[in-house]
Amino acid sequence: MRRPGLMLYGILCYFFFNIAFLYMAGFLLGVAVPKAINDGVPSDLPASLAINALLVFLFGFFHSLMARQWFKDRWTKLIPVEAERSTYVLQAAAFLSLLMLFWQPMPFAIWSVDGIWALLVYAVFGIGLVTVLLSTFLIDHWELFGLRQIRASAIGAPAPRPVFKTPMLYRLVRHPMQLGVILVFFATPVMTAGHLFFAVTMSVYVLIGLHFEERSLVREFGATYRDYQTRVPMLVPNPFRLLQRRVRPA
Repeated sequence: MRRPGLMLYGILCYFFFNIAFLYMAGFLLGVAVPKAINDGVPSDLPASLAINALLVFLFGFFHSLMARQWFKDRWTKLIPVEAERSTYVLQAAAFLSLLMLFWQPMPFAIWSVDGIWALLVYAVFGIGLVTVLLSTFLIDHWELFGLRQIRASAIGAPAPRPVFKTPMLYRLVRHPMQLGVILVFFATPVMTAGHLFFAVTMSVYVLIGLHFEERSLVREFGATYRDYQTRVPMLVPNPFRLLQRRVRPA
């Protein structure tokens, strides 16, 4: 793969993922997309559960598999090392798109709110989206999506090395990006059985993924990350610890 072609590949992967993620926002809210989570003709419940479970499994399996170091070591014998992250982003977008395309509606309502409560739910959804986006830029947005690695290769610079840092939201929870994603999954004014199944199963996958990610971070950063684990919760901010920081004498 020529370097200009590699750069184009990285940019296309980046845009494909962002389009898929933005589509997911509309998919979950049922806004401005041709197919939302509750659209379509419902089939029998066991078939819908089986198909939806398979779709979530496929997304989670490949998303987790390609994040493992042993897989990366083998995979990068087939593709350029600098394209590994972009390819990971591409597969995430592809399987997320596949999930939304073939998702089976289960429209039985679990809850439904309107008025001020609906506005509050939309606000939580927006907070989740902003948290996800902000979290990527607080660490390294371009490295996370593979563009920094490709650019470094294109200009003959060394590949960026991982740096441990805990800016802003990362001082409140260790994984604000995943917290934002979970908020997006659950924040809807009309929660159907299908939407709840999506939110729960995808959140379970997030928690499983975090288990493996935490192990990888401990291997990579050692005692520094273990100390971080003792001081900062994984997903849910600790209000008492925040209060203690605020009242701590100078």
